[in-house]
Amino acid sequence: MMLATSVGLLVEPISGRRWTARDVARRVDARIEDYLARGITPGDRVFLHFGNCCEFFVEVLAVWKTGGCAIPIDTRFTPFEIETLAAWSRPRFSAWLGDADVDVLPSLLNLGVDVLDATRTLPATVATARPAAGFRLDDDALILFTSGTTGQPKGVVHTHRSLLARWVSLRDHLGVDAFRRTLCLLPTHFGHGLICNSLFPWLSGCDLHVLPPFKPEIIAQLGSIIDEHEITFMSSVPAVWRLAKRIAQPPRRKSLAQVFIGSAPLSASLWDEAQQWSGARRVVNSYGITETGSWLAGTTVPDFTPEDGLIGESWGGAVSVLKSSEPQAVDSPESICKAGESGHVWVKTPALMRGYLDRDDLTAKVVRQGWFLTGDIGVIDDRGWLYLRGREREEINKGGMKVYPADIDSVIERFAGITDVCAFAYPEELVGEDVGVAVVLAESTDAALLDLFDWATRHLARHQVPQRWYVLSEIPRTSRGKVNRSSVGERCAGLTPVNMAALRRAAGRRD
Repeated sequence: MMLATSVGLLVEPISGRRWTARDVARRVDARIEDYLARGITPGDRVFLHFGNCCEFFVEVLAVWKTGGCAIPIDTRFTPFEIETLAAWSRPRFSAWLGDADVDVLPSLLNLGVDVLDATRTLPATVATARPAAGFRLDDDALILFTSGTTGQPKGVVHTHRSLLARWVSLRDHLGVDAFRRTLCLLPTHFGHGLICNSLFPWLSGCDLHVLPPFKPEIIAQLGSIIDEHEITFMSSVPAVWRLAKRIAQPPRRKSLAQVFIGSAPLSASLWDEAQQWSGARRVVNSYGITETGSWLAGTTVPDFTPEDGLIGESWGGAVSVLKSSEPQAVDSPESICKAGESGHVWVKTPALMRGYLDRDDLTAKVVRQGWFLTGDIGVIDDRGWLYLRGREREEINKGGMKVYPADIDSVIERFAGITDVCAFAYPEELVGEDVGVAVVLAESTDAALLDLFDWATRHLARHQVPQRWYVLSEIPRTSRGKVNRSSVGERCAGLTPVNMAALRRAAGRRD
């Protein structure tokens, strides 16, 4: 499990708490005693209803050392969602910081779940009857739910072997020196924030500084936090940088050696702005999926210039672009796309998940002979570098012409007055689907919107120009910092789009 002989410091910059490796070991032992007293057995699953704090990482280690499987739960889930996940995954334990949510407790107890307080320490007089079982490499270590929290859940199952494969690959390709003081401001209930941003450096002996995720009042302090703790590495999503460049002063001490940005499309313009704001010597567009243990590729290639969609090279695996998304395509050499030809991105890595929890049907659709269908559309150029065009399910089919919303976002994002943007498909009678867009403007005026529209028509191909425009105060994002384009489209469907033609006439602007 661990890549170093001991873990690094755990630091909470906001609360000021600092736990040394000795503190962690003592607390892990105490939590193990509690689990053993409750009768935990190898393979038992444990819900963790908290994250982004020192106790979370202690609890993960304690669960693993007793042979259990940790299931981090998004703290924003409703009682109904938690009950759905519990009924599906059948946890033996449900761990909380303090008392359990009173709205969730009855359903967990009805399912036979043992609800516990993760801050509990057994009295010294209580002795357990047996030592901790430990784990084997092929035991389940993590289950991370990516969708289906109100229906049939999709839980990604990682074993200790797949996690170790990811960490060894990262160490071999990236080293650990740049990670010596790592900052995590991503949620710890999904792969990017947990497996790579947090556990990889911490279990490699590096210090881990943990912030609550996506809080504007904390991002406003980001530069000073980086300076105060001399942070050398941080990872984030593009949404963090959009906010930081607006409300936070940049760090001054130039401690950042490396910055990763991932989990959502990164435009060249935002890439440049992140480089300037952070002052980091290297800003990497990282690519990863929860099913592959997160980071599997990135721009660690030499002499590159930031480009929309540029990913770069694989880190310890293989990437292929195929003409088909059918599993049988991996068996056919004829299905491999030529250099520069768009297709479906497949990856092969020893860090691949064991499968989706109790969903062999879903697993069979995306895994074949060790290859995994990412759901992304991309190209590999003649240098062997990977570029992403967008998600397959987000592709807009406008009268037979394919439009990728990420391409539209990347162009509109370059407009000086834009704060956030999300392009999406909407049904259209003549062409089947057309392009809509929701924008957040720094100054929400008619003049600013018209300037943006003129910018878009100059820089986008005619079939890419959005036909419906919506101005929002904010674009809703998931706890991972991602936008759900279909959800944004559904929200906008209940609103009246801007009458751009009328605005242009009123302003005296001609086509």
